[in-house]
Amino acid sequence: MADPKGFLTTGREVAKTRPVSERVKDWNEVYVPGSLLPIISKQAGRCMDCGIPFCHNGCPLGNLIPEWNDYAYREDWSAASERLHATNNFPEFTGRLCPAPCEAACVLGINQPAVTIKNVEVSIIDKAWDANDVRPQAPERLSGKTVAVIGSGPAGLAAAQQLTRAGHTVVVYERADRIGGLLRYGIPEFKMEKRHINRRIEQMRAEGTKFRTGIEIGRDLTSTDLRKRFDAVVVAAGATTARDLPVPGRELQGIHQAMEYLPLANKVVEGDFVASPISAEGKHVVVIGGGDTGADCVGTAHRQGAASVTQLEIMPRPGEERNPGQPWPTFPMLYKVTSAHEEGGERVYSVSTTHFEGDEDGNVQFLHLVEVEFVDGKLTQKPGTERKIPAQLVTLAMGFTGTDVENGLVAQFGLDLDERGNIARDADFATNVDGVFVAGDAGRGQSLIVWAIAEGRSAARGVDRYLTGASSLPAPIRPTDRALTV
Repeated sequence: MADPKGFLTTGREVAKTRPVSERVKDWNEVYVPGSLLPIISKQAGRCMDCGIPFCHNGCPLGNLIPEWNDYAYREDWSAASERLHATNNFPEFTGRLCPAPCEAACVLGINQPAVTIKNVEVSIIDKAWDANDVRPQAPERLSGKTVAVIGSGPAGLAAAQQLTRAGHTVVVYERADRIGGLLRYGIPEFKMEKRHINRRIEQMRAEGTKFRTGIEIGRDLTSTDLRKRFDAVVVAAGATTARDLPVPGRELQGIHQAMEYLPLANKVVEGDFVASPISAEGKHVVVIGGGDTGADCVGTAHRQGAASVTQLEIMPRPGEERNPGQPWPTFPMLYKVTSAHEEGGERVYSVSTTHFEGDEDGNVQFLHLVEVEFVDGKLTQKPGTERKIPAQLVTLAMGFTGTDVENGLVAQFGLDLDERGNIARDADFATNVDGVFVAGDAGRGQSLIVWAIAEGRSAARGVDRYLTGASSLPAPIRPTDRALTV
C-alpha cells in the first residue's frame, strides 16, 4: 500500500474545470491545465492495494492499477508509465474518455469515495509525454507477414500497434480523411484535444505502421484486392449503423444523426470549415438520447451559440445512489452531470417523441412529445401529457444497431453475423473466413473505449498466432467476456 493512512487522511479530489463562461467560447479541453499536479500523488496514495483488487476486474484491459498508483504516490513517473503501458496502448485516450468502470469496482468505493483512478492515469501519461518517456518501439526483426487493419478507431489502432511491434507489416485503412475513427470525429475537442491522437499516430508511424486514409473497403478497395495483398485482415470498422427515429416529420430539414452533426464541428476545429454546415447558432436545439453522445451534442450546441438546448431521454432519471440491482462492484447506472450539462440546458426524462412539426419550407420547428411510464414492464404513454417544444435543430443520439452492411464489406468477405447484427467470431477473434479477424464494436456492438482497446489487443494475439503458430502478445479478454462492467 502506497500510504497506509492515505484513504483515511486524504479525501477525494478531481481535476478542476475551467469556468463555464470561459470554456464555452473555445474548443479547448474543459479542465484547468495543471490542476492535478499539486494533488495527484496524494490521490494515488488513497489506493489500498487490496488483496483482491476488484479494479482489475472492472477494467477490461486488466490495468495494473495498484502498481501504478504506488509509483505515482512515490512520484516515480517513469516506472508508473511503464506499468500503465504494460496493459494499455493509449492511456491518454482512456484517461480522458473512459467512464471509469474501474472506479465503480474500487474496494474503497464500498463505503467511501473511490480512488480517482482515471485522474491518476491521465496524469501519469501526460507526465510521460512531457518527459519524453513515450518512444517508438520498433520490432527487432520483421516476420515477412502482412496485415491489413480496416478502421482506425481505438480497436484498430491497438491491433495495429501490437501487430507492428510483433514484427508484421501493418497497413491501417480509414475511410475518413484523417486517422482516428470516432476518436477523431465523434469525440468533441473539448473532451479530448486531437493533438493526443496526432502524437500517437506519429509514434506508430515511427514503429513502422502505415496509414491509408480516404479508402473505404468494400467500395474503394474490394475484399478480393485486400486478401491478395495481405496475409491476414482485421476488421475494426465499428458499429456505425445509427438507430433512427421513424416518426412523422422525420424527413424535415434540421433533423440529423449525432454522427452527422458532431464530425462537422470537429472539422471546424481542424480548419476545414470556417463555420459548421450544421450549426446550432441562434437555434432551439433538441438532443434525443441521454447518453454520452447526447451530452457531446449538448456541449457542441453551447459552443455554437444555441438559443436553448433540451436533452430528452425515454428512460426515467437514474438515482444518485446504487440501486439493489446494481451492487458493488458492478458498474451502476447513476445520474451523471457532465461538463456539458454544467454549461446549461434542460434535461427531460421519461418522455417519447411522437412527431415533428415543420414550417412551410420543410424546416423542423417543433417537437411533439408525451410522458411515458413503465406499466407491467412496458413503456406506456401517459394520457393527457402531450406537449410540444421549440426545435429548430434536432440531433438523434440514440446509439447504434450494428455493423454497416451497406458499403459491401460484410457481403464481399462473406462474413457471418450474429443475432445482434455484429460480425460473428470465435475465441481467437477469427471470423468464419480464413485469415479474417474482427475487433471492437464491429464484433462486440457499441461499447466503451476500454473494451475497444482490449479487443484490439486480444485480436492481435489471434492474428499473430494465425501467422506464426504461436504468440507472446497479451490477450486481456475473450469475445464472450463481460467482466463486472455490464
